[in-house]
Parts: sequence; structure tokens; C-alpha cells
Amino acid sequence: MTSTFRTLTVPLDAETFPGGLPSFLVRDDVLCWTRREAGLVGFGEIARFTATGPERFLEADIWWRHQVLEAEIEDRVGCPGTGPVAFGSFAFSKASAHESRLLVPEIAVGLRDGQAWLTQLTFDDGELTEAGARAALDRWLSSTSTSPGSNPGASANPGPGSNPGAAASANPGARVTVVDDPVPAAAQAGGAVVRPLPLAAGATLHTGSLSEEDWMAAVAAGVAEIRTGALEKLVLARDVVATVPTGVKAAEVLRELSARYRECWTYGVDGLVGATPEMLIQVEGRTAQARVLAGTLDRRDADGMDGSPLEFAERVLAGSEKQRHEHDIAIQSLTTQLAPFSEAMNAHSEPFILELPNVWHLASDVKAELAEVEGHVPTCLALINALHPTAAVCGTPTTVAGALIRKLEHLDRGPYAGPVGWLDAAGNGEWGIALRGAVIESPHTVRLYAGCGVVDGSVPETELAETWAKFRPMLESLGISS
Repeated sequence: MTSTFRTLTVPLDAETFPGGLPSFLVRDDVLCWTRREAGLVGFGEIARFTATGPERFLEADIWWRHQVLEAEIEDRVGCPGTGPVAFGSFAFSKASAHESRLLVPEIAVGLRDGQAWLTQLTFDDGELTEAGARAALDRWLSSTSTSPGSNPGASANPGPGSNPGAAASANPGARVTVVDDPVPAAAQAGGAVVRPLPLAAGATLHTGSLSEEDWMAAVAAGVAEIRTGALEKLVLARDVVATVPTGVKAAEVLRELSARYRECWTYGVDGLVGATPEMLIQVEGRTAQARVLAGTLDRRDADGMDGSPLEFAERVLAGSEKQRHEHDIAIQSLTTQLAPFSEAMNAHSEPFILELPNVWHLASDVKAELAEVEGHVPTCLALINALHPTAAVCGTPTTVAGALIRKLEHLDRGPYAGPVGWLDAAGNGEWGIALRGAVIESPHTVRLYAGCGVVDGSVPETELAETWAKFRPMLESLGISS
């Protein structure tokens, strides 16, 4: 064994897996970052870094740079995501007890722009060969996951032959049993309807940290603080816990999300799963890009309205002073924090409507050319340290909003709304914000999170309805018939 790791990257024939990377989502312990057919998946674990506190991003950056500086790298492909890679998930709050982490897989498979590759990573001294790397991948794909008992973020593996659609199609008429905090059967909330949620047979949905009534009171308290002038925007999150007696199958959840939410980035890291529409930062060489979302409309609200659904979204979102104000705050937050690292930057002058299966968002893309800082281009983790948390997931001013979140939410968000993604040895990477997601806490329980931007004019009942729209991707992937 050596104290440094060694890697071999070889090309694959992308045509041999026409389903793209989602076809590799066959194990519950898979590491995953995919959009459409492209991205990265990882199997196994040869190294792990964990940290808590305000320096978690910089500590992870230092650890990773030390690892790759010492590594022996043979890369026969040479594009972002080849060579040594690590998947990561970071806590939202510097005060969180949740451990932020970087995981280095034994095997990584990548696909982008029609080019596919396989990377093997090891600390062993033995020779790395293409045949050996392919054999290792075959072993991971053909074996079953380890028992989840020692890892609260894992669950039993469905096996490579499992049916990705089984969760959604099983018992379509089954109803969810809601414990303690019932979902309103048809609560009218500012034009939005909160509907009952049918889940997989026997599933129960439990109250999280706050009941619906208490969470709406927190929203009202947040609006009152905003009206004092203490802050412009506040993002408040809530959680619910689903119990699934038949078991939570992470691989099925990831396949469902990747199929239903193709415009989102589907992520799976150590029990954290979801499909985020928001890119915190993507770095490729000296180019950085981000996608900012703020302003949400449930697609069900368009039922029975005049005009096409998209026309309705443009009228309600783009035509809303409240929604535009919330979006402008989010854009300003990102661009202000990114500016010191950039020599040029551009953003959409007008937001566009991002269409997702559950909601519409006001969205803007930002692109920046990175400048050298102290003699080198900043890595994606260094940028994350400067950017997180943005107004899109915290509020503004950040310090005031963060303190109010801790006071009103009664919730440790853990990795929810924190950065999730991957990075390579060159500092390239893609890091989304862990939204529309959940943490698998045991083989049968999963904690779901959703949040809303609160500004002057926010209505608690409307914000509550929005959280249910944002819960929908995860609830569907757990077996909702909706």
C-alpha cells in the first residue's frame, strides 16, 4: 500500500450504454451526479474527508489538493471529470452538527458530449490496467450493496435487474397515512391547492420539526421582520418524514428522478438524494457558470386558466413585482460574491421561465471568466466558500437572515440547501444546491426538505402550498400516484 492514490482513466464506447449514465444507477450506494444522459457516477470508496464548522470548504479544498498533488495519474481521455475525482456534500450551516464530506470512489464512470470514460482509483501498488478497471466495474455492477445497518444513509440494494418504475407503479391507488400533521385535503392557499398525496402501500408521512400551523406562523414572523427593514428576504425551510415499510430504495429513487426531471441535476451522495434545478457553480478551466432560481409557481395552478400554461407562467411569474424582486435579490447576491474572482461576467438581462414537471421558476444563467487570485485560478471549492449561502437559499443580508433562520425554523438543515456535486484534480467541478431532495435516514425512513423565499408581501398559506409543490419530486420518486 502507498500513502498516495493512483488512477487510470480509459475511454469507453458510449454507444454500449444507450440509456446514458442513468443505466448505471443500479446500486443504492452509488455516487451520482447526472443530467439528461450525462454526468458522473461512482462506486466504492477509497478515501473520505469530513469536516464541520465555518472552514469546512477550505479544509476540504486543502485536503483534496494535497491528495491530487501526490497522486500518480494516467489519463487517456483528458477532459473535465477524468482522472482523480471526488463526490461531495456539505452542510448548509457552519453551525450544523452534520458532517460535510468528500468521497473518493474506487470506480468512476463519466459521460459528456458523447465521450465516455472509466476511471479506477486505488492506494494499492499493483499495476493498473484497462482490463482490470473494466473487471472492477463489472464486479460493482453485478454485486449487491452492503448491509445498511452501519450506514444510516444507505438502504438495501434492489439489484441490477430491478425495475426503475416499480416504486411509482406499485399500488397506484394506495393512500398515504398522515400522522400528527395532516395534509389538507384541498386547502385553498392564494390560488394554489394543496392536494392529498397517495403514496406507496402502507407509507406514512410524519410531521417534521414544525407543524404546518407553526411553520406558517414562522413565515408570518419572517414577513414582520422584513417590514421592519432588518432584511429584504428570508428563506424558510420545513421537513417531513416518510416511512416506507417496503423499504427506501435509493437506486430506484435516483432513476425516477433522472427520468422525470431531466433538466435538473440528479444527485446521490452518501444517503443524500434529489434532483436540483439550481447550479451554484460549475467550473471548467477558467470559465465559471451558475443558474440562479427565485420565483416559483406550481404547474397545477394553471389548470383551467386562459391561454397556454407557459403564457400563464409568464404572466404570473414574470409579471409579478414580488417574484421579480425576489429574483433580483438572488442574482445580486451571486454576482456580488463572484465579482472579486472574475475578470468578466455576464448574466441574462431578463430572467427566463424554467419549466419543470412540478413547477415553473424564474431563472437566470450567469457566466464568468475567472481571474487569477494570488497566482492561480480559484478552485470550485474556493468559489463555493465565497458564494455559499446565496440569497436563493438563505436570504439577504446573509448574517441577519441566517440568524433568523436559526430562530424560526427549529431545524438543522443538515445537507439540505448545501452544495452537492463533484470536483477533479484540475479544480473543475459541478456543484448544485441540494434542493428537491431528502436524506435517507434508515432503510425505511427518509426525511424530505423544502423551502420558500419570503419577502414583503409573502402569504403564509401560499408559501405552505409552494413547499408541497417542491416536495412533489421526492414524494413521486418514493411511489406517489399523482
